[in-house]
Amino acid sequence: MYRERPSRIPHAVLWSSTVQVAETHRVLPDGCLDLLWTGGRLTVAGPDTVAHIALWQPGTPFVGLRFGSGVGPRVLGLPAHELRDQRVPLDQLWPAAQVRRLTERLAEAPGPGGLIEAFAHDRLGAAPQADPVVERVAERLGQGAAVGEVAREVGLSARQLHRRSLDAFGYGPKTLARILRLHRALELGRSGTAAAEAAYAAGYADQAHLSREVRSLTGVTLTSLVA
Repeated sequence: MYRERPSRIPHAVLWSSTVQVAETHRVLPDGCLDLLWTGGRLTVAGPDTVAHIALWQPGTPFVGLRFGSGVGPRVLGLPAHELRDQRVPLDQLWPAAQVRRLTERLAEAPGPGGLIEAFAHDRLGAAPQADPVVERVAERLGQGAAVGEVAREVGLSARQLHRRSLDAFGYGPKTLARILRLHRALELGRSGTAAAEAAYAAGYADQAHLSREVRSLTGVTLTSLVA
């Protein structure tokens, strides 16, 4: 059973899931960082460039706080690209004693999700202010704007935009744009839009282009993802 709700942290979602049967789960790239609590351990899931295959055992509970729009690096205190395509125990990133105290509190908490959210909220309050350029980049690329157009809008050179994107999202703006375009197409497909129409609406050259991108980023077909 999977549940999620908007977090009180801007651009974040609190989610939980308990696996009923053993399964192989395909986690699609989404330009986000997740702070995960499972098996009595805190782990950071970095931004993926391609689908991550996870093996989930029955009865395993997961709680996660998913950070979008460059929020994760501000909470964690390090650039997103250092975590790209990785799953890293939190005690390898932060002082072990600090993580141990938080882990002990989570183990005793009746609702660990709220505690993770409160902790991340406090961390964010002590972090540098959000970069409005980063938020604008995520918003405009999510709307399908071209990378060059976005760079001009925010007043950055291509090199500056690439560097800021690496720190905030884990990869450059072109990769982020590909991933966000994929999700636009998937949303359309899951709403019943035909593949050719979804390809056009999401910004692909044609249906074949969409099919190639889906296979490249996820390893499977559009039909299987929509189903």
